[in-house]
Amino acid sequence: MPTRDIPLCELREYKGITPKPADFWEFWDKRVEEAFCLPLTWEIRPSEIKATSETEFYDIWLKGVRGAKLYAKYVKPVREEKVPVILQFHGYPGASRGWFEQAAFAGMGMAVLAMECPGQGGFSEELGGRKGTTAADHIIMGLDGRPEDLYYVDVFMDTCLMVRLAMELPGLDKERIYVNGASQGAALGLVCTALNPTHICRCAALYPFLSDYRRAWEMDRDIIVYDGLKYYTKWFDPQGERLEESFTKLGYIDVQNFVERISCPVLFGTGLMDEACPPSSQFAVFSKIRAPKKHYVFPEYGHEEIAVFDDKLISFFGRKEDALCLE
Repeated sequence: MPTRDIPLCELREYKGITPKPADFWEFWDKRVEEAFCLPLTWEIRPSEIKATSETEFYDIWLKGVRGAKLYAKYVKPVREEKVPVILQFHGYPGASRGWFEQAAFAGMGMAVLAMECPGQGGFSEELGGRKGTTAADHIIMGLDGRPEDLYYVDVFMDTCLMVRLAMELPGLDKERIYVNGASQGAALGLVCTALNPTHICRCAALYPFLSDYRRAWEMDRDIIVYDGLKYYTKWFDPQGERLEESFTKLGYIDVQNFVERISCPVLFGTGLMDEACPPSSQFAVFSKIRAPKKHYVFPEYGHEEIAVFDDKLISFFGRKEDALCLE
């Protein structure tokens, strides 16, 4: 069987090596409380994409946790009854996919809210003000400061604001809020689901990023998406004197540390030829999910579009019974 990592039998037993901070949940309970106490300030306007008789397209601007403007595409099918909504998160570094792709869910009678991450390839603002280098990757943005000043701490909190927005927009079914994403999008989706277990009903995650940072670094996989790790240790800790400190701090934004609080069904996918996000880092995440879950493994796929996984989203999000959605 092709592989870029340890054998599949060992992957299924792998649990991750990046340290988890002792106060992890105390830290994140505070962050979630802060996100839900902030005033929810947003503006919606029709998109330049004209509505059809079946589908409406909107631009939404939402005030993020640090006051920056967050942008989201909003696609809504024309229905009299309330419709489910999918919170869609994009890969790194980039922006939300085009309107055409987002509208695929509208054909299933579902709305889509597609948030764009601050300071990446879309319209969401990043106001800066963090201590330390950014080098080439957002992972290390704020690493020299307090854990709460890490870039991804804010992004994870912003996903909570998206949940609040989904609960406030008219015409959406608050009892059917779903999450979908690949790579960085899968990471954000899993974290969002873990931080909002009473609100998110289903989560689909394809080859999640932002997991088991020390594993990616030790495998010399700090390329493409994890490359900031290499630059940081080479330039700012050349003798490795602060490795434990640095990776423990990164543990606050490690997806594997969140997923134990997920309570809804999770559809999960991994390509064993993935060179961007090591399969072992993904299996570390899956192993810690305690909720109903299904893991699809694709031996000859890497970090690329996996159409057969996309097709499984139809029944996963389309079926009403949780017991059947993972079949």
